[in-house]
Amino acid sequence: MTAMATSGADGARLDRGWIAFLVFGLVAAGLWLTGGPAAAGDALQVTSARVPASDQIGIDLPLVMTIRNDAAEADALLRVRCPFANFAVKHTVDRGEGAPAMREIKSIPIPESKTTELKHDGYHVMLLQTRQKLVDGETFTCAVVFQKAGTKEAEVQVSRTP
Repeated sequence: MTAMATSGADGARLDRGWIAFLVFGLVAAGLWLTGGPAAAGDALQVTSARVPASDQIGIDLPLVMTIRNDAAEADALLRVRCPFANFAVKHTVDRGEGAPAMREIKSIPIPESKTTELKHDGYHVMLLQTRQKLVDGETFTCAVVFQKAGTKEAEVQVSRTP
């Protein structure tokens, strides 16, 4: 016996089996068009995030991390929010004439199908005006925002070693 649904407006009858079939087909088509459930957000991982320990408050510290982008297209790191710092600024190290110098940039490029290391002598994020002392061994969760992958939560380790 087949269950039937009736529309009160026009009396048309729809078979629930057909409705389930149509819903399943739309979901499958959506997954196929977006490249499956592992869309851009799932293809990007943030690991090994760390900041140096500090006994001072109100200082600036580099945040380093590893970003693996398995997506078929490039992405960009747009901003970082950490509970222990007032601001975060993206930097690159300019090695022009003279001593290397940090330069603020709008975003950090994350190439497709590559691993990007953010480190203090290259691309990195400077956390400005720390709000508390950072004790070796503590962990915090920071929000790392990407142009295509959206916001990723990253566990940040406080460490005495660089």
